[in-house]
Amino acid sequence: MIEGNPRMTELPSLPEIMREHGVSRGVAIRAYDVLRQEGLAQPTPGARWRILRAGAQVDRRPLHERIAEVIATDGLQAGEAFPSASSLAERFGVSRPTVTKALEKLEAAGVLAGGGQGRVRTVRAVPTREERS
Repeated sequence: MIEGNPRMTELPSLPEIMREHGVSRGVAIRAYDVLRQEGLAQPTPGARWRILRAGAQVDRRPLHERIAEVIATDGLQAGEAFPSASSLAERFGVSRPTVTKALEKLEAAGVLAGGGQGRVRTVRAVPTREERS
């Protein structure tokens, strides 16, 4: 399934595997564990399992560090609007609650300001190169 589809980037959910193959949850979990042990897939917190391809680079930095890098990547300046949690969840392939936790860390660090229910987050400070690494 994985090798036959080079465009596949994530595994189906456990319920999908159980339904499609008529197996129990325990069997599906063991199958995912075998894929992890063989280096073919890895769990992604708040998202589906990610497929690992030979030679492909995987960014293993914490999510809040990768999100902070959006400021430089998108050329954002202090005072500008920061992307929404929904757009960041899609961009990084994780759930919105996972993104929200990372954004809260960036707010606590003074990088972002003004997040919350219906409020637009803004860039408070542009991290220096040392702060991003």
